[in-house]
Amino acid sequence: MGSPPMIDGAFARWLAARAGQALLGLRAEMGFADAGALRSAGDKVSHDLIRTELAKWRPDDAVLSEEDEGSRLAWAAEVNAEAVSRLTADRVWIIDPLDGTREFSEEGRSDWAVHVALWSRTAPTPHGLVAGAVGLPAQQRVLGTDYPPAYPQPRVEAAAPGGRTIRLAASRSRPPVFLTDLAEDVGAHLVPMGSAGAKIAAVVTGEVDAYIHAGGQYEWDSAAPVAVATATGLHASRIDGSALRYNEADPRLPDLLVCRKDLASRLLAALQRHSG
Repeated sequence: MGSPPMIDGAFARWLAARAGQALLGLRAEMGFADAGALRSAGDKVSHDLIRTELAKWRPDDAVLSEEDEGSRLAWAAEVNAEAVSRLTADRVWIIDPLDGTREFSEEGRSDWAVHVALWSRTAPTPHGLVAGAVGLPAQQRVLGTDYPPAYPQPRVEAAAPGGRTIRLAASRSRPPVFLTDLAEDVGAHLVPMGSAGAKIAAVVTGEVDAYIHAGGQYEWDSAAPVAVATATGLHASRIDGSALRYNEADPRLPDLLVCRKDLASRLLAALQRHSG
């Protein structure tokens, strides 16, 4: 794929695409007979590739990757130097080398992703994300902030009362316990999907209207997808409506809402009723 572009958004896209191609190659080479081995190898191959390229092309930037040792720990004096450096750095790459390892290891599934995001201390937005890309290798596409997708057009379903039903992306394995009641409250249809990146990408492209998650995630699960979603013009926040914030001392970011802006107030009100 040649030398990487120097502009951060284009670099994030290049990096996500490179890791995605490596993951597709690994899938083809290993097959699906041993799902556990494929998942482990996928995490390692993508993490090592991304870390190597960042060290080469962005050596002065800090990195927070899901696969780093101690990445899930809140910062404390005993935590490694890498954790300390990212909290004092001006620029931090937040990486999920393989989002949706379960789906990656299942033949025929395309709802897994590679996340590459850049946080900057001087960013004008509360979330601090200034560049990002979500690679969807099995779908042969990368969504990035360098060329953000057009704001998704609303879908119309003729059979639905009022002409439209909200489509909510939901976790295949860990949907919030309140989500069924919330969907009934707002007249929504749940659409099960794999990785967080694939679900937020589906909001960006208009395949679904919203994604709600509660119950446990980390910064790398949402940083790149949120960067792309907000560059597209979508709403992104915590489920209580507060701002998403990245490169925090504690990398846990347990809940979020990403949706069309015209649905944000309605969904946040429903979340107040059902998520308490």
